[in-house]
Amino acid sequence: MFRKTPLAWLQVTREKTRLAVAIAGIAFADILIFVQLGFRDALFDSAIKPHQSLQTDLVLINPQFETFAAVKSFKRDRLYQAQGFEGVKSVTSLHIDIGRWRNPTNRTTRAILIFGVDPGNITFNLPDVNKQLDKIQMFNHALFDQSSRPEYGDIAQIIQKESSLETELNKRNIQVSGLFTLGTSFTADGNVIVSDSTFMNLFPERKTDEIDVGLITLKPGADIKKVQSMLQATLPNDVKVLTLAEFAEIEKAYWANATPIGFIFGFGTIIGFIVGLIIVYQILYSDVSDHLAEYATLKAMGYSDRYLVGVLIQEALLLAVLGFLPGIVIANGMYSLAQSATLLPIIMTTNRAVVVLGLTIVMCTGSGAIALRKLQSADPADIF
Repeated sequence: MFRKTPLAWLQVTREKTRLAVAIAGIAFADILIFVQLGFRDALFDSAIKPHQSLQTDLVLINPQFETFAAVKSFKRDRLYQAQGFEGVKSVTSLHIDIGRWRNPTNRTTRAILIFGVDPGNITFNLPDVNKQLDKIQMFNHALFDQSSRPEYGDIAQIIQKESSLETELNKRNIQVSGLFTLGTSFTADGNVIVSDSTFMNLFPERKTDEIDVGLITLKPGADIKKVQSMLQATLPNDVKVLTLAEFAEIEKAYWANATPIGFIFGFGTIIGFIVGLIIVYQILYSDVSDHLAEYATLKAMGYSDRYLVGVLIQEALLLAVLGFLPGIVIANGMYSLAQSATLLPIIMTTNRAVVVLGLTIVMCTGSGAIALRKLQSADPADIF
């Protein structure tokens, strides 16, 4: 009697050319899925990184607020009202907008994300920002994100050499007096932090009695959900009270549902899965067709359909593993290249590798299930 595993392995490796084509096809499908999922996750991770960097327990926003790329303001009075509630320790405001940065070297301009903060309060949980708040207390001084794209200029090198530099931001002279690290995103290729007074000078059309985000820090031991519910029930409906995680989810939902980018990455993943499904099906179907007489002989020898189906499924699983291995290696290399080119956080994660391996197994076993119809037609009478 044949043993199942050797027979499946023999069927897979018998024709080297067909095996190579199958591995290449599955690896290609896996690479496509890896790339789409990698960029999608990088989109979400980079989009919510500013949210996760905020030093706060609760967030106050306009109910129409969807993204840092297009902020919606609300009255500053709402933040002052929140300060009087039980359990609230302190509040501070955050202004956000997109401005135009002038490269001090070649004089070209580029969009940049600007955060306006109260330098007397802690807004970000970024040590390199908090220890330099005194630098932006001076009017028209700024901190520059050194992980911004190089198109903004060699700012980090200049600051490290000369301690400060002067350039233009929204057609106004600005003194860059320090560096911090946050990272690029699909919203902006760079970031700048200034004081709230400097922010208003950069955006004179903005109203001084309005803010974009209110940050609420609670007293030690305060129940976040209880305070959130109390604030939301008492404050007017022109503001929304969220936890930091809920605030980040709004940004993530915007990029996933309100823009074509999220759809494109999801659609690309589906296309990769379908491509792999077709390739594996063709390989298994042609293998069964070429060896239909052998399968019929095995039936005549007493092997059941269930046994033969098991052999075919094992072939599919072997192809899944053999195709996944080069796929993940090549995808990891492509992640490194993409990260260097875009500065986005595109890295291989264990969770994503497990997901793609699972999809590969489903893809290959699904193809095997479709090819079963041909296997079931193997009739011992056909060979006599």
